[in-house]
Amino acid sequence: MTNKHKIQASVYHLFVCVLGLMMIYPVLWMVSGSLKNNAEILNGGMNLIPPQWRFSNFSTGYQGFGGITFQTFFSNSFFVASVSTLATVLSSSCVAYAFSRVSFKGRNIWFMSMICTMMLPSQIILVPQYIIYNKLGFVGTYLPLILPHFFGQAFFIYQMMQFGAGIPKDLDEAAIIDGCSKYSIFTRIFLPLLKPSIVTTIIIQFYWKWDDFMSPMIYLSKPRMYTASVAIKNFADSTSTTDYGAMFAMSTLSLIPVFLIFLFFNRYLVEGISGSGIKG
Repeated sequence: MTNKHKIQASVYHLFVCVLGLMMIYPVLWMVSGSLKNNAEILNGGMNLIPPQWRFSNFSTGYQGFGGITFQTFFSNSFFVASVSTLATVLSSSCVAYAFSRVSFKGRNIWFMSMICTMMLPSQIILVPQYIIYNKLGFVGTYLPLILPHFFGQAFFIYQMMQFGAGIPKDLDEAAIIDGCSKYSIFTRIFLPLLKPSIVTTIIIQFYWKWDDFMSPMIYLSKPRMYTASVAIKNFADSTSTTDYGAMFAMSTLSLIPVFLIFLFFNRYLVEGISGSGIKG
């Protein structure tokens, strides 16, 4: 490499490192705050090294509130996120297969209607959804958080369709010659080859549901049913002293499931996104 190329490479890597540090700094500050007391958090500025490592914040935070430990809240979050993710994968893959592989009357109209739903901000349908769920008697249960995912999610349907466009249709024709029905083609050919896109859906959907705050806050009224995101918010009490150390400790623990999923399935995530993006 010439000196000019070495300088350009050094500047590029320096820029990437600084940008990466800026992006990850809030997470590092939160992890650092989980080992500090309130005074050190509020007056410590940008310092990431705790004067004294207070691991007691984790035990204090895990005790929760109202006699309910954070094990219950984490279990609630895991249940909601897991069921919602499974429902999204099953329903979205079925709809994606129908749109991309099956010819039926009005397919283009239904597809455009689905795409239009992606343009609606969630705040617009928030009140109508609450009224409907309230009349059905679903408010106060997990159904409003889970039920919609059994009917497909437009973003993931479109992503699976784009990835599925790269699957040769000759495989379908060969399967039909061998006597396979459309259902057999879906389960034996389309779904297995859709694996990278399915893993991408699992990662993104699980993260969205695990991190969701608004929906559990609106529909859940019993503290024992709270998810972790809502429970962490309850550490911030305007009527008394907020235990920021315990709050940051539980926030740090809540990152572990999502971090592990990204760590083990990162390869499939990149493959699924790039595979669908090329054909977009």
